[in-house]
Amino acid sequence: MSRQIDYYFSIQSPWAYIGHALFQDLAATHQLKVNYKPVVLVDLFSETGGLPLAKRHPARQRYRFMEMQRWREKRGLNFHIQPKHWPFNVRLADGAVIAAIAAGLNPEPLLRRAYIGVWEQQLDLSDGATVTRLADEAGLPGAKIVAHAASDEIGAIYDQNRQDAIEAGVFGSPAWVLDGEVFWGQDRIELLADALKSGRKAYTSDV
Repeated sequence: MSRQIDYYFSIQSPWAYIGHALFQDLAATHQLKVNYKPVVLVDLFSETGGLPLAKRHPARQRYRFMEMQRWREKRGLNFHIQPKHWPFNVRLADGAVIAAIAAGLNPEPLLRRAYIGVWEQQLDLSDGATVTRLADEAGLPGAKIVAHAASDEIGAIYDQNRQDAIEAGVFGSPAWVLDGEVFWGQDRIELLADALKSGRKAYTSDV
């Protein structure tokens, strides 16, 4: 039986974008069943003691830019540190991923294109026509997905994902929860890989 992993993220997160392809390779290698769970980062931060970027100390903001350059090189990516349409209202884009899941479809092709759209192509993913086109390119019924994405039903799932994240001990994006153990940040993917390879029991904060 395939092992399951909960994947918490937002399309607005540069770190989720940076780690996405590597995580997908890992998931395929270990035949993981991935539960994709987009979350509202601003709300998640406020409830777990974090701050949105604009409210962080300038030293932290400067360091973030340096880290993005380092990881861009490390992961062999080519993206904009400050894309034209970032930050943006991510509700529709994250909602489209949830709507695809609700329709019984694989959201990953859309998610991959959305990350690339934001960080490499500098697209505006708050625009419904743009998200529709990306969904169509991913082989999904774009118009139907985007229409459903804006619904109260999807909004309720979006909010539940945030609540699930907090209960699981998640406080940022990306985060993966394997057997109750949280791996936060794309720079923890190698540690996640080690845990999967070894088959060890999950670590807890009870020491």
